[in-house]
Amino acid sequence: MNLDVLRNEPRMLIEVDLKPLQGTRFQPTGFPDLGAATYQAADSTSMLLVESAQSMANRMEAVCWDDASSDWRTPLKGLPYVKVVDSAGKPLTNSILESHRLNSPYILMDKRFLKILQTELDIMEKGRVDLNLLAITLLKYDINSLLHGIFLAKSELAGGRLRLPRALSAFVEASHINLAPSGGVKKDEVNPSVDREKGLDAKRGFGHVPFHRDEYTGKITAFFNLDLAQIRGYRLGEDVEDLLTVLAIYKIRKLLREGLRFRTACDLEIEGDILVKRPTGFNLPSLEDAEEALASLIVSCKSNFAEPAVTTVKYEA
Repeated sequence: MNLDVLRNEPRMLIEVDLKPLQGTRFQPTGFPDLGAATYQAADSTSMLLVESAQSMANRMEAVCWDDASSDWRTPLKGLPYVKVVDSAGKPLTNSILESHRLNSPYILMDKRFLKILQTELDIMEKGRVDLNLLAITLLKYDINSLLHGIFLAKSELAGGRLRLPRALSAFVEASHINLAPSGGVKKDEVNPSVDREKGLDAKRGFGHVPFHRDEYTGKITAFFNLDLAQIRGYRLGEDVEDLLTVLAIYKIRKLLREGLRFRTACDLEIEGDILVKRPTGFNLPSLEDAEEALASLIVSCKSNFAEPAVTTVKYEA
């Protein structure tokens, strides 16, 4: 895989048009006390947030994990992450599946591992944060944090000042939207009428309960942004830069192939071509090309990883 065209570029920007796998309606993400995030663009085009940056980060991590084997997908095996087990030694979670990665309480409540991080990052207890040292430590234990960002909020770790923004970010939005209201009813054939005096009401799940729901139609587009300048700013060397870039490409390709079922009523597929907006002239490598490149890059970067690459910590409630 030739990445030379990316060497001096600040960003790789990708746009992908999507459409519902069946029908024309789709259900967007919703927020407490807000519901669907609708808004107007500068030219008054009606817009809708379909999937947020936070959710897309979680989805790009999820497609890397094999639930059946409780491990990385095969092309990613050998990359570092932190596994959490319970007091009986049973796998509980890990830094790939945890939304805050290494900052998960299930990880940092392990005093032994917290002490390891304190020791390795002690030089930053006072003064300016050394992002190179932080990047070296993250690469050693949890490579995902270098792509999806991290905020180590523990006061024991440099006073809670250690953070990196996302180098790989994504979101999905729709334009020219129209509301498609619908609804239904939760049926109760045993006791269709409520009896509030006996507490047999809708609040407790009894009786026929009608409900409404809002879906939308519109032109859906997924956006991906890989901050190549940030990756070079880690100062980890060209092999690691290539590994992070190819890992990001793998995540994008894998999500577009297997991860576009956001919700029951939001099952999408690609419509048209994958467009690399920047840099011009660069074609996004295929998933197969990314998998092939990862094999040799993981080997060449192995000396930067913890030994063994999977660090096990224990969480005891």
